[in-house]
Amino acid sequence: MPRYELSIETHFSAAHSLRDYPGDCARLHGHNWHVKLYVECTELDELGLGIDYKVLKSELKSALEPWDHYNLNDVPPFDRINPSSENVAAELYKKMSSRLDNERVRVSRIEICETCTAMVTYWP
Repeated sequence: MPRYELSIETHFSAAHSLRDYPGDCARLHGHNWHVKLYVECTELDELGLGIDYKVLKSELKSALEPWDHYNLNDVPPFDRINPSSENVAAELYKKMSSRLDNERVRVSRIEICETCTAMVTYWP
């Protein structure tokens, strides 16, 4: 069975601090977070699309809106858990899966970069 993996990229700006971290990252600082969303599908629709990129872009933008230009430590669930890259990626995966997953399409992974040299990939 063929499989297709589609991806889109975007970014958001947000501050955070890592609670109980033994170093500079315990202080409030900001990033231009780079996000890459991957979805996979095994069949195409009547137009020959797995899912319209326009849908992916719109849903990702909407999911990131509550985080963009905020201190993540003030935004649920990061008011309770550390807003590490790992936790940000896992939470975004959950958000996007609930928005996009269906019988044809599922979110396969999320990549989050805090900087151009520091990245995490999350998949279940």
